[in-house]
Amino acid sequence: MSLTSEIQSAIITAMKAKDKPTLSVLRMLKAAISNKQIEIGHELSDEEVIGVLASEVKSRNDSISEFKKGKRDDLVSQTENEIKVLQQYLPAPLSDQELQELVAQVISELNANGLKDMGKVMGKLSAQTKGRVDGGKLAAIVKEKLGAQ
Repeated sequence: MSLTSEIQSAIITAMKAKDKPTLSVLRMLKAAISNKQIEIGHELSDEEVIGVLASEVKSRNDSISEFKKGKRDDLVSQTENEIKVLQQYLPAPLSDQELQELVAQVISELNANGLKDMGKVMGKLSAQTKGRVDGGKLAAIVKEKLGAQ
């Protein structure tokens, strides 16, 4: 079953269960997927749907930091719950150990040495880790490893 079908099925389940918070998040996700399909002009693959999911999670994480600055704890908890719903459809996140190993492997594959090769390394890693790790965290690890060479 494709990820889009799985999300549609979850929408129906949430409707039947009268789970309004989950239903709301899933409908927003479906709208984001539809917008991306219109933008691209074809049905999204599971990888592209994961990209939309990752974008939605990142957007909500950014919102949480703004809500915390504004001392809006009610919105923080609501947004955290939305993230939990979205993360059900993302692949399992990489552990710090797995991430370190993957970064080292790609650096050696590309014979990258120094920060001048950071773009090349990030390009390959971003494709491999889409939806499984925060881009900022990934960039920091790559920068640290390349800077140490």
